[in-house]
Amino acid sequence: MELMEAMKARHSVRQYTDKPIGADILHALQEEIAACNKEGNLHIQLVTDEPKAFDSFMAHYGKFSGVTNYIALVGKKSDRLDELCGYYGERLVLKAQQLGLNTCWVAMTYKKIRGAFTIGAGEKLTVVIALGYGKTQGAAHKSKAPEAVSNADSSSPGWFRAGVEAALLAPTAMNQQKFTLTCANGRVTAKAGTGFYSKVDLGIVKYHFEIGAGRENFDWA
Repeated sequence: MELMEAMKARHSVRQYTDKPIGADILHALQEEIAACNKEGNLHIQLVTDEPKAFDSFMAHYGKFSGVTNYIALVGKKSDRLDELCGYYGERLVLKAQQLGLNTCWVAMTYKKIRGAFTIGAGEKLTVVIALGYGKTQGAAHKSKAPEAVSNADSSSPGWFRAGVEAALLAPTAMNQQKFTLTCANGRVTAKAGTGFYSKVDLGIVKYHFEIGAGRENFDWA
């Protein structure tokens, strides 16, 4: 499955089966996590066979069930941490989709379990990503029109329009799609809207945009 196919096939899933994740798939995920940590200077960690984080009132209120595997997005505190976690977290989400797994970004409806993962000095946990074999494949979210989130029009380069379409497939908090993409002279500006986790959303959106537009076709402003 190519990345664009994974992007179109991937939807948020909150209910999971008890099917274990095979060793080969876990190894592939760990390799991708290691690559993301190296590139982004992050401390992302894979947690497996840990049922307590999603066995709480908030998790059940959020309609989560069967979650025993998740990715903890951890990194050094900085103004860019949320965006970096969004960017590399979505890279891992799409890798998981390619490996036949389902995922869901989770901001608040879980609890931190002591010893499940490590938060070092000067580090922070941003969000987690639930992971496993879903009971369903989820459902597509409603999207805004390209012109509602960008300056794309009929005169825009094809790569920019393709990037905006890919960005509209990105998961965002409460599906609000509060971001703006602007193209001028081959350079693209991406801005986050207001609200909780908007910078995480921006990172996710930028990763999607790069896949759709082709990183070789533009520079970020």
